[in-house]
Amino acid sequence: MKRTKIVDAVKGGELIGQDVCVKGWVRTRRGNKHVQFVALNDGSTIKNLQIVFDLNRFSEEELKAITTGSSLCVYGKMVESMGRGQVCEVQADKFEIYGIADPAEYPLQKKGHTLEFLREIAHLRPRTNTFGAILRVRSVLAYAIHKFFNEKGFFYLNTPLITASDCEGAGAMFQVTTLPLENLPCTEEGKVDYSKDFFGKTTALTVSGQLEGELGATALGAIYTFGPTFRAENSNTPRHLAEFWMIEPEMAFYDITDNMDLAEEFIKYCISFALENARDDIEFLQEMYDKELISRLEFVIHNDFVRLPYTEGVKILMESGHKFEFPVYWGCDLSSEHERFLVEEHFKRPVILTDYPKEIKAFYMKQNEDGKTVRAMDVLFPKIGEIIGGSEREADYNKLLTRIEELGIPMKDMWWYLDTRKFGTVPHSGFGLGFERLVLFVTGMANIRDVIPFPRFPGNCEF
Repeated sequence: MKRTKIVDAVKGGELIGQDVCVKGWVRTRRGNKHVQFVALNDGSTIKNLQIVFDLNRFSEEELKAITTGSSLCVYGKMVESMGRGQVCEVQADKFEIYGIADPAEYPLQKKGHTLEFLREIAHLRPRTNTFGAILRVRSVLAYAIHKFFNEKGFFYLNTPLITASDCEGAGAMFQVTTLPLENLPCTEEGKVDYSKDFFGKTTALTVSGQLEGELGATALGAIYTFGPTFRAENSNTPRHLAEFWMIEPEMAFYDITDNMDLAEEFIKYCISFALENARDDIEFLQEMYDKELISRLEFVIHNDFVRLPYTEGVKILMESGHKFEFPVYWGCDLSSEHERFLVEEHFKRPVILTDYPKEIKAFYMKQNEDGKTVRAMDVLFPKIGEIIGGSEREADYNKLLTRIEELGIPMKDMWWYLDTRKFGTVPHSGFGLGFERLVLFVTGMANIRDVIPFPRFPGNCEF
């Protein structure tokens, strides 16, 4: 008999009266001397399927190995359930135990584990209700991203993970080398001789696919990247990871307004898609972690984002009378507390800040006529702060070259990027969305380490 997934088995009692084969892991077992009830889950849904074992048919000895965490194959008849909270259940006719889980050793025998404890057993935490729900929501959001851009006529571009350039100029990169660390080759000056390395130069894991993405956009018109990026910052905050995923669209012939329009449409689409296609999981996470989750998601969908210049935002913050941990002044790089105040306290809806001081933004952003600001845009969300960062890119060769020289960026790393401004340059724009920030917002979780399957952060690289 073909297996029935539990997500299909629990749909509205459609299989009542039919013989079924279901497989999964035991979540709970309870009962009395007449009947035993097993909650079975195969990961396809947050909902468990109740399996009923009649002790007139099965002995206690046969059922002894059915413990929390063990895996089963059950054959039986789907019947209408008399219990609360479930439409149907399976009356077991026969079963097979695939794998046992010794109650003395299995760490998920009991309920109520803290999220901190579960991070220590990341190889098992996906089996919990919480992390099963998070990972299903993450999967739905990933599909929504590809679907959105495909419907918009964008092309999916794969940019390199190993690079010789630092997109942000921050220098916090993981170096990639095949040189023997215990016996590094050196030049006559005593420096490491990277000409003997695999690529013949210093290379690192990428912090962003943007620069290469611009190359794709100036050939294909509109592209997006969606892949892992890496930051070697020693940050132990609930908002930072050393390895995370980024979505980075780049569009030829887009100005800053087009960019803002796309960013707002995109993020609303993703949230709407998740609410439509992962509703059970989001409702579970709301019940367990964030009572206002769905209302906040729907609020973002149904309200236009405020758009205002950085200068006006700073003025609002300075005149608010609110005491911030970090001081506010024109030219400061706004912190999360400043961004959240604008969103949560002042406007009470998402905000897109534009026209930031050029000194606090990357070299590739288009300069405004005032000579002081650039056409940057940051999308600010409740509970998160910045969720999207982007800009119109500088299309003028001379202005871009001057900015690169001002910042002392080595020309040997940038000549190929400048070539796009020499040969058929066009107005173009793009933005980056940290995927885990989006998952964090949609799931209502508080720590970014809980929305990626296997988190990488300082001091942790397990599994």
